[in-house]
Amino acid sequence: MRVDEIMTSATITDSTTGTLRSAAEQMWKQQTGSVVIVEGDEIVGIITERDVMRAVGRGADPDEAPITEVMTRDVITAEPGTHVREAARLMAQHWIRHLPIVDDGKLAGILSQRDVIGVFAALWYETGVPEIDVDNLVRQRRLARVEAGDLD
Repeated sequence: MRVDEIMTSATITDSTTGTLRSAAEQMWKQQTGSVVIVEGDEIVGIITERDVMRAVGRGADPDEAPITEVMTRDVITAEPGTHVREAARLMAQHWIRHLPIVDDGKLAGILSQRDVIGVFAALWYETGVPEIDVDNLVRQRRLARVEAGDLD
């Protein structure tokens, strides 16, 4: 199965002039967990609900703090033809919950952790659940982050 078969085609975007509040409002209205930041057709960042919560939790004023201070600039992306398993591995390796899908350099959709979970949940067999080979990798990385005090 390819990501373009399960991704959300409607993407939520904002410009670099938005605030944390505008990003949070967009996410709430659209019931999504991320906003892709674009300039023209170019992706320049992504901000997630966790980014907003972290910033506000550390004292940022949501009405004043610009998206550019919080957004992730090095955005991990995939192409529409990427296999869902590879996209899931990419998301696990980089600890991301939202993966923008780019087609010919333009934002085509977003793949969320929820989308991937739905596919893997459908893989239930009468003999049991297939083992996903990234389980140990995810556990090891999470434990390393917790030990280092990186709890976000």
